[in-house]
Amino acid sequence: MPLAILALTIAAYAIGTTEFVIVGLLPTVASDLGITLPLAGLIVSVYALGVTFGAPILTALTGRLGRKGLLLGLMALFVVGNSAAALSPSYELLVVARVISAFAHGVFFSVGATIAADLVAPDRRASAIAMMFMGLTVAIVTGVPLGTFIGQSFGWRATFWGVAGLGLIAFIAIAVLLPATLRKAPPARLIDQIRVLGSGRLLLVFAMTALGYGGTFVAFTYLASILEKITGFAAGSVSLILVLYGAAIAVGNLVGGRIADRNPAKALIGLFALQAAVLAAFAFTATSPVLTLVTLAALGFLSFANVPGLQLYVVQLAKVHRPAAVDVASALNIAAFNLGIALGAWVGGLVVASPLGLGLTPLVGAALVAIALVLTLWSAALDRQPEPQKRFAI
Repeated sequence: MPLAILALTIAAYAIGTTEFVIVGLLPTVASDLGITLPLAGLIVSVYALGVTFGAPILTALTGRLGRKGLLLGLMALFVVGNSAAALSPSYELLVVARVISAFAHGVFFSVGATIAADLVAPDRRASAIAMMFMGLTVAIVTGVPLGTFIGQSFGWRATFWGVAGLGLIAFIAIAVLLPATLRKAPPARLIDQIRVLGSGRLLLVFAMTALGYGGTFVAFTYLASILEKITGFAAGSVSLILVLYGAAIAVGNLVGGRIADRNPAKALIGLFALQAAVLAAFAFTATSPVLTLVTLAALGFLSFANVPGLQLYVVQLAKVHRPAAVDVASALNIAAFNLGIALGAWVGGLVVASPLGLGLTPLVGAALVAIALVLTLWSAALDRQPEPQKRFAI
């Protein structure tokens, strides 16, 4: 792999850290800014919505810019966003700062995969893209727990300064390692995007993605509070538990890809069923430290094990139903993942603020995943129908 891929991986690491580190810091942020926990949880939702809606719009607007210059601009924006977060004196300004970072996030991954693929020979493109996204996975395993530890030890603002520093390192790496001449991918036509959104089969998978992936975030967004207030762990233990959770995510992502290769719909049915069951169990095991660790290891494994299958499934269906816009369908499914994060965090905040309370966030998350399971069973049934019936059914 060329060293230029390393620059993209470092940037992905910084972006992955800033996206998820806020989960471990929510109680600290809420206390420092004098806001409620559900209001703090909206910081997660707003960031995800910024990625969801900012990415396609800004990607289209920046389509004519040189690729290296664009990436440098994005990392500069990322540094500005995280520095502004560290300096934010109020909740409102912190939300604005997070939106700025989210815009950089969305466009980076929109163009980063294309650049990574162009940097290597055709038979190594998948490996190059996987190498770039490995930065995101490693961030969950190491960056998020470390950022949480720093935030709990020195204040949450120190974490954002640290992430801004990572962004600066990524900026330098891109400036030094990335070649100046990179091919521009032709922008997707508006009609292709409309055609994708007009496909009932693809909309069904987008809903599966948003609910199945986002269901975990009903509880995960408030995991630090659950561990401290319900399980009884000390605040300093949260970062160590996040290491366990992140390691399980990494393993689940790898295993999920393997079991989804042959029949992604069948794999997703099993994964969603297990994910809903483990989330429901967490509502009852959260009071026991030992059972909580076991449950979180299983939940971490399952929460990302569905990602490869969902992405593969939407590509397979797009090749059948919208063959001229497979890349657009894939990009919209990435948006669906982030929409799921926003939905899960928002629903979790409603649950925490309601009489149900913090302890029942896993159970509500399980209900969302259960809906995704029903949608997956429906989609799998449509796959087995003759083609004319498929078109009639949805």
